Amino acid sequence: MIDFPIPSRSLRIAVAQAHVVAGDVGANAATAARLVRAAGAGGAQVVVLAEKFLSGYEPELIRAEPERCAVNGAGDPRLGVIVDACRDSGVVEVVGAAVYDGGELYVSALVVDGSGVRARYDKQTLFKAEQAVYRHGRAGCTLEVGEWRLGLGICYDSGFPEHARAAALDGCHAYVVGALFSVGNGYHESRIWFPARAFDNTVYAVLANHIGRTGDWTTCGSSAVWGPDGRVVAEAGPTGEEIVYADLDPAALCAAREAEPMLRDLRDLREAGVEPRVSVRAATPAPPVPAVATQL
Repeated sequence: MIDFPIPSRSLRIAVAQAHVVAGDVGANAATAARLVRAAGAGGAQVVVLAEKFLSGYEPELIRAEPERCAVNGAGDPRLGVIVDACRDSGVVEVVGAAVYDGGELYVSALVVDGSGVRARYDKQTLFKAEQAVYRHGRAGCTLEVGEWRLGLGICYDSGFPEHARAAALDGCHAYVVGALFSVGNGYHESRIWFPARAFDNTVYAVLANHIGRTGDWTTCGSSAVWGPDGRVVAEAGPTGEEIVYADLDPAALCAAREAEPMLRDLRDLREAGVEPRVSVRAATPAPPVPAVATQL
């Protein structure tokens, strides 16, 4: 049986939702820094913000003015206020950004701490409206905070079970996603996808969503954390600026994995070389014999 290391102590994570200014990286970075400081005051060690928080969900505006409306690499001076806030509060922030790199645009999650931008995850599964503007990311990203391993995703990634499963098979204890889910069907999707990603992989699932209107979307807030049993642990309201906190608990993680050992059993099967499926072609059935009616 493969061993799954469980952290020895809890991790307090916060999800924050706030209004953004279209295309204004500096203004949104200031908001992100303010949320970092507030989350740190609430005891959080990690705070997560929505997809493209630093620009708003504005694909046409970003395509037209990428140097102004997107982040220009890890050294973009507009990120300095976030770095300062992380350093002062001891918080790691995962914040969504459009990134302009080498003449190409990416939908990214930036990992920022007191020393600067430590990592960048580029969205691997672009939504249909994004494919004409952005480039696909080529690799997943696992963030280590103490003993906790957090697998990063962005919005549409979370609709693909394989994405969260890859994080879980990399030893992640939580699946952390900044997103844009909208009023109506978007909200409905988020309430199906995230409990499923959590339960199927016995990991915490973390969602930071937008509020208000951004781009052509009216968003639905309701940022939340689900436990490794698929149940809601913490949830924000649908419209207002808010920070909600969840303590990722090693005991809850261990209990879930004992009760639902799918992830462990999957790894054991792979180690044993068991193939998950085979294909069989059945013989083509003979055409049916037509019925004949006899009139007496």
